[in-house]
Amino acid sequence: MKEELVFILFLIALTSICDTINQLFLKSAINSLASPRGNVKAVFKFIMQLILVPRVWVSFLFSIISLCIWLFVLSQVDLSFAFSADSMHYIFIAIVSRFILKERVCFKRWLGIILIVVGIMLVSLS
Repeated sequence: MKEELVFILFLIALTSICDTINQLFLKSAINSLASPRGNVKAVFKFIMQLILVPRVWVSFLFSIISLCIWLFVLSQVDLSFAFSADSMHYIFIAIVSRFILKERVCFKRWLGIILIVVGIMLVSLS
């Protein structure tokens, strides 16, 4: 049973990593284009430009991989456990934001992320 739990936790971590990579590629794609200003036509043009950015398609690929792994995980464990364990994506996103995207992640945000993860883990153990 313990080996199965470790395997499930590995798969959940893998979905979090795939989701993080997904978000990283999306953010990179968005940053490569000028933000739309003004009217609906500008937003539509922005969306059409975005569809042509290869990083968006790579992002979709990671999203699909994550979904497939997640569906397998849900077939094996309770949703409340799986979703609680998936809270590690908060940490992964903060790390990627700080070290790859060079965004500022202040101490209060790190503390909030840690409290969220601890809280979710406590809920999952009850």
